[in-house]
Amino acid sequence: MVFKFYIIILLSITLTNCNDRSDFKSTEIMKTVNYVDLEKYMGDWYVIANIPTFIEKNATNAIESYKLSSDGIIHTTFSFYKGSPEGEKKIYRPKGFVFNTETNAEWRMQFLWPFKLPFLIIELDEDYSYTVIGYPSKKYVWIMARDPQMEEKRYNLILDNLSKIGYDISLIQKVPQIWSK
Repeated sequence: MVFKFYIIILLSITLTNCNDRSDFKSTEIMKTVNYVDLEKYMGDWYVIANIPTFIEKNATNAIESYKLSSDGIIHTTFSFYKGSPEGEKKIYRPKGFVFNTETNAEWRMQFLWPFKLPFLIIELDEDYSYTVIGYPSKKYVWIMARDPQMEEKRYNLILDNLSKIGYDISLIQKVPQIWSK
C-alpha cells in the first residue's frame, strides 16, 4: 500500500511537469539563500501555507520534521491530519540529500528510490524561525515556521516575495494549525 502511494506521488509530480525540465536544473531559475546551518535547520517545522500536492489537500496540523544522520541523510517525517484535527493521521518519511554542499540550501527529496525531487530553501529567517521552500517550476511552495501561527505582516511579506519571483500567490493556501492546549 505504501509502495503504491509513493508511485502515485512520483507519477503525479512527474506528469504535471513533463514539459518543464527546469525542475531538475539547479538554482538558475530560483535563487536559494546564501547558507543554511543544517544543525539549526533540523527539528520541527509547522506548515503555515503551501501550494499543496495532491496528498496535502485538506491537511490540518501539518508538520515537517528533519533529523540529520551521521551519513548526511536528512531523515524526514511529514505528518498531518486529513480534514480536521480529529481526522485520520497521515505520516510520510521521505529522505533528504544536500545537493549543494556550499550553501546547504538546495536539497533533493526522495519519496521513492531512485527518484529525487528538488527542494530549494529560498527564504530563511536569520534566527531560523521561519523558512520558505520553493520548487523550480513554481508549481509548489511551502511556508513553514517553528510555531504553529505566523504573524500576518510576516506572512504577507513572504507572499510579496513569492509574487516577485513569479509564483501565482492565488494558489497558496493556509494550512489550518488547530492545536488544543
